[in-house]
Amino acid sequence: MSDTTPQQGIATRAIHAGQAPDPTTGAIMPPIYQTSTYVQPELGRHLGYEYARVQNPTREALEGNLAGLEGGAHGIAFSSGLAAIEAVIKTLETGDHVVSEENTYGGTTRMFTRVLARLGIDFTFVDSRDPRQVREAFRPETRLLHLETPTNPMMRLCDLTAMAEIAHEHDALVMVDNTFATPYNQRPLEFGADIVVHSTTKYLNGHSDVIGGALVLDDDDLADRIHFVRKSTGAVPGPMDAWLVLRGTKTLHVRMRAHNENGMAVARFLEEHPASQTVHYPGLPSHPQHELATSQMSGFTGMVSVELGSGERAKHFVDRTRLFALAESLGGVESLIGVPAIMTHASVAPDRRDAMGVTDGLVRLSVGIEDIDDLLEDLGQALEGLPD
Repeated sequence: MSDTTPQQGIATRAIHAGQAPDPTTGAIMPPIYQTSTYVQPELGRHLGYEYARVQNPTREALEGNLAGLEGGAHGIAFSSGLAAIEAVIKTLETGDHVVSEENTYGGTTRMFTRVLARLGIDFTFVDSRDPRQVREAFRPETRLLHLETPTNPMMRLCDLTAMAEIAHEHDALVMVDNTFATPYNQRPLEFGADIVVHSTTKYLNGHSDVIGGALVLDDDDLADRIHFVRKSTGAVPGPMDAWLVLRGTKTLHVRMRAHNENGMAVARFLEEHPASQTVHYPGLPSHPQHELATSQMSGFTGMVSVELGSGERAKHFVDRTRLFALAESLGGVESLIGVPAIMTHASVAPDRRDAMGVTDGLVRLSVGIEDIDDLLEDLGQALEGLPD
């Protein structure tokens, strides 16, 4: 493995952390170890690898890279972001309690309420913008606080330092989904979080060609428990998937600079457009948590949400874009657009969606790294002739 350190810049860590030239051939990129098992020299002695569900050198290179990017001691890769979150919950026991931000990704809410709750783990959803609500939700049996900041799709923030203080007062862990921000813009471990989770499908991979997830953490014992859960349940990424994400992280710093710039330009354009009612983007001074965003983020990503007022107006908009492709997911180099209420958050109860502001008229944009003039022209023409 390379000898990068947390003191080195994120561009250096993105390119070098967790990897070194192949000792056999000198290949600069880690090989794709496309194997299910490993031959052992003799009974009772192996070369560090026994079975690919448990160990794979390509996966380990990715894990070292992600740990370096987030500034953690351990990276643990999974077959999806949901699998990563599930593995943490599966370190808990029946009767334990989890406090979660209410405006999470719809798939996370579905997994919590319709799958894991059936195993006897209780979940309470709160608005983590308000530390008082979070504190009041804790019980003696609370073991975990799950957060997203910025949230999907409302771009709400929580004070990471305050959240960590509350959780640790109650001997609970803090897990932060950092998918939207990425370690280029925000590193939750530096603010007291215990676990960082990513859907590596998104910005870390950046090319819309893989499904994956990961956790990064410092605690050795907790890492051992999560490794045991992963080994026992089998939610591992294949070596090709790991290699694709590792290919993506090498350009994370370059891509995120472009996503940040384009995201800000699109947010400003939409805020000034007469068709927009509200634009949700932490980089805008009009965002109610802009000051908090500037204190714990170095950039504001390419994720922008805009309220157009009705489902009819949202449909007109998303159906007319040419460069912004109507599709789920986010974080790729290409721009995407969607309506969360009937796409990513369709599984969330309608009353809960309404309470959070995830209306039929809310449109979410994942702004890519195309030429900004072309993106703005596309949005402008798609907004023409919106129904009243």
